[in-house]
Amino acid sequence: MINHQRLWYGTGFAYVSGIKEDDVIYTTLPLYHSAALIVGLHGCIVAGATLVLRDKFSASQFWDDCRKYNITVIQYIGELLRYLCNSPQKPNDRVHKVRLAIGNGLREDVWREFIRRFGDICIYELYAATEGNIAFLNYTRKIGAVGRINYLQKVSPKDEAYVGHVGRCPFFSEVGLLVCKITQLTPFSGYAGAASQTEKKKLRDVFKKGDLYLNSGDLLKIDHENFIYFHDRVGDTFRWKGENVATTEVADIVGLVDFVQEVNVYGVSVPGHEGRIGMASIKMKENCEFDGKKLFHHVADYLPTYARPRFLRIQDTIAITGTFKHRKVTLVEEGFNPAVIKDALYFLDDKAEMYVPMTEDIYNAINNKALKL
Repeated sequence: MINHQRLWYGTGFAYVSGIKEDDVIYTTLPLYHSAALIVGLHGCIVAGATLVLRDKFSASQFWDDCRKYNITVIQYIGELLRYLCNSPQKPNDRVHKVRLAIGNGLREDVWREFIRRFGDICIYELYAATEGNIAFLNYTRKIGAVGRINYLQKVSPKDEAYVGHVGRCPFFSEVGLLVCKITQLTPFSGYAGAASQTEKKKLRDVFKKGDLYLNSGDLLKIDHENFIYFHDRVGDTFRWKGENVATTEVADIVGLVDFVQEVNVYGVSVPGHEGRIGMASIKMKENCEFDGKKLFHHVADYLPTYARPRFLRIQDTIAITGTFKHRKVTLVEEGFNPAVIKDALYFLDDKAEMYVPMTEDIYNAINNKALKL
């Protein structure tokens, strides 16, 4: 439910980012998404700036549009900037007037590559949710962070806006569930026509009897310098061998391999096993070949055993939503059966120290528990 107060809160991002009336904002995100509608469109109205809309994002036309319309501010979702970084380099990559990028979901490696290639553009990474009652803005431009603890927002591991998975008080650098107290200043309007869904988002008796908090459904962490980092969504995190695995963290690691263009990580069920085991859908870079040995050694160097994707699926395209989020439900349902899936499948073979083609024999051995995972 979007009321007038919530619109004003959203336009605050444009205000604190320093957007002025002489700015030209470029939005390629769908207007049904709150980033484009509230921060972009309404933020533009409040600032008195100019808004340039494109009905569909185009990596090849992005910078040409910026030059054509004298764009000074761009909006992004993390994947959007990654698409720009993956596009062919051009001599005029830094020829533009863009001074500011505002958005969310930007990976550290993409962040560094983006400013290296396209110039020292001020990136304001934010954290917010359409229905949420708390938000952060990385006003210091610390790469990878979504914000920082400050006196205006009372957020700390021992406080009421942050709940950890160990008891109710995580240590620094530990991952915890973000919650925020529901008050008159931080209201939760809920979902239109969905009373039960609204109620599910509320947490009662969190720190003391009678208190009421909003469950963000997001896992965050705070470092020793008080910077706040997005870790993963609760629904995207899966559990294997008693350990929580963050899909975004694994995707970041796999995405560093030179032949990987895009990766979508998720957990799949295995008969007779608790939890879900890691699987990754990978889109290869053009004119590159899959190297199972190289990928094995890479994940072995950077990921603990329980977090390493045990199965791989090579896809020509990775399905995304209208707001550039990876679709996972169908992939999870399809699992890793080579008799059903037509895409190339691979299995992490610890003895061979490489990813090997997934065969029906391996699949049957897993189902019969003859092959230990």
